[in-house]
Amino acid sequence: MVYVRPYRRIFYLLVFLTVATAVLGTLRPFLIQQMVDVTIEQNDWVGLNRGFGILLVLLVAHAFVSYLQTYFGGWLGQYIVRDIRVDLYKHILNLRLKFFDRTPIGVLVTRNISDVETLSDVFSEGLAAMIGDILQIVFIMAFMFYIDWRLTLVSLSVIPPLLFSTYVFKEKVKKSFQEVRTAVASLNAFVQEHLTGMNVVQIFNNEQREYRKFQALNQEHTRANIRSVLYYSIYFPVAEVLAAVGVGLLVWYAAQGQIEGTISKGALIAFIMYNALFFRPIRQIADRFNTLQLGLVSTERLLKLLDSQEFVPNNGTLAPATLRGEVEFENVWFAYNDEEWVLRDISFRVEPGQTVAFVGATGAGKTSIINLLSRFYDINKGHIRIDGQDLPAYDLSVLRRHIGVVLQDVFLFAGTIRDNITLGHEDITDTQIWEAADLVGARRFIERLPGSLDYPVMERGATLSVGQRQLISFVRAMVYQPAIIILDEATSSVDSETEELIQEAIEKLMQGRTALVIAHRLSTIQKADRIIVLDRGEIKESGRHEELLRQDGYYRQLYQMQYKDVLAG
Repeated sequence: MVYVRPYRRIFYLLVFLTVATAVLGTLRPFLIQQMVDVTIEQNDWVGLNRGFGILLVLLVAHAFVSYLQTYFGGWLGQYIVRDIRVDLYKHILNLRLKFFDRTPIGVLVTRNISDVETLSDVFSEGLAAMIGDILQIVFIMAFMFYIDWRLTLVSLSVIPPLLFSTYVFKEKVKKSFQEVRTAVASLNAFVQEHLTGMNVVQIFNNEQREYRKFQALNQEHTRANIRSVLYYSIYFPVAEVLAAVGVGLLVWYAAQGQIEGTISKGALIAFIMYNALFFRPIRQIADRFNTLQLGLVSTERLLKLLDSQEFVPNNGTLAPATLRGEVEFENVWFAYNDEEWVLRDISFRVEPGQTVAFVGATGAGKTSIINLLSRFYDINKGHIRIDGQDLPAYDLSVLRRHIGVVLQDVFLFAGTIRDNITLGHEDITDTQIWEAADLVGARRFIERLPGSLDYPVMERGATLSVGQRQLISFVRAMVYQPAIIILDEATSSVDSETEELIQEAIEKLMQGRTALVIAHRLSTIQKADRIIVLDRGEIKESGRHEELLRQDGYYRQLYQMQYKDVLAG
């Protein structure tokens, strides 16, 4: 209802149209009863013609009001769904990375698309329509009691078993719908994950095994849907039979009254019509209830996601136009999971303009350090400072704007080269893009592409080489003129020729900036002002390349392992 508030005028109009539809839909049998018992019995042809005219006007008015109700119900549902989906996506965008570490992407896709779309049905086909059905039942009963209370009681005699069967049906279908939504989320997660990792599936000849896994998930989805179909196939025939029994009882009782002269022909005709009108909304209510049940299941999932407060706190107010680039870690402890320490008592200082490299075995904690500096995660203990200020003191968006990050696995979106460099920032001009491209040596290959900056990039940059994707990521980092640059294994996936080109780009990238570099290839960091050696989350050594070689410690061992063939020669 919070999302209804901006459209409350349409909502009130919809309520009015719903009431009007219910009233207009129940007037016809009453009017026909009056025509039969009054005008026809009295041979009043003028009154009969007048009655037919009124009936025709009612039919046209009912059709028009029904059209408006259906249209505005759908309109309201779609706009509400639009607003919910936008808010949900905005909420997801601001969640911390820890949330995404444990939540499958396919599940989030299901929440943002399928579950939200279900709410559209709640507004267009469920809630308003159910209110209309209930009002129609109330008006029908009012007219029925007004015409003949005895026939009304006979007609209502089958209501208790119908209500009981409706309740059982509702509960069974709710459970099956929950199973369906769970199966849909599992299917989406599986398909998304395996399409993304299709190269791994094919490299290891795993197509048949993954196919069988998909078959099993799909079979569970099918079973859940068939269970709901089974409940529908049982309920609706039962409802039809009960409705037919109600009509049979009505005719049997009214026929006796007709013979005895206590019940009029018009009343019998009106009650047969009312009986059909009465049972139709009851059967529909059960169906509407299922739409609501499905909406409730989706709403529970959406609210759980919207209520998650896994944000990186952004209470900082510092928003400097520039940074000097001084970085300091003081006694930093960090764990992705409680007490499973990834970093242990890390302390180091980087002066503005310095280049500091981090080396160590896989899992030593190198990537965790750059994640903490960009506040993708918050530390458990200690302090991280930039220009003497703790990270939380900075406005998060300003902080990240001053830090350029080039990752080992470059992610490119489907779009143009320009889109992937600016990421939609309209204030970044082509002139700035070309300046950054010149700086890192990317202009030449971009100009050779068909369309240059307008060259269409496929999903994840599939039509570009690894080196080209890496150069685009350099341009993307440089176009914002960051004070601090972070390079995470930027040359680990390229050939030697491309590495030379990228190494030149890196040297230009780091000029005049504070640089934190992670590299497995020690040849790329020998000129660093300082090299920090990490092992199991602890700093083991720190110094320049030559100093660390003389110490005969961890760094020398790493160096000898990488260059053992050269040293042996």
